[in-house]
Amino acid sequence: MVTVTDKAKDKIFELRKEEGRPEDSHIRVGVVGGGCSGLMYNLEFDSEKQPTDMEFVDKGVKIVVDKKSILYLAGTVLDFSDGLNGKGFQFVNPNASRTCGCGESFAV
Repeated sequence: MVTVTDKAKDKIFELRKEEGRPEDSHIRVGVVGGGCSGLMYNLEFDSEKQPTDMEFVDKGVKIVVDKKSILYLAGTVLDFSDGLNGKGFQFVNPNASRTCGCGESFAV
């Protein structure tokens, strides 16, 4: 399961409204190869759901994860930071054994 913090929820709803996305759209969270640690997170709005996708709802946010990515993302918390040390979505992933300095890639 992937969960979201209150800050991430607020930012997702704000961005969805700014981009004119339908209220029933979900966010797709995935993992792709790349980055300095080997794997990178992918986060985007989506309105299509594949038959093998897993769907979660947390704090009113619909989250869809493909079957392969859930192996890497189980237990992950999606957060949002707007502090001096960086602004943007952050993944708190208990499965990551190593992350890069920018926090955008990881290894298991």
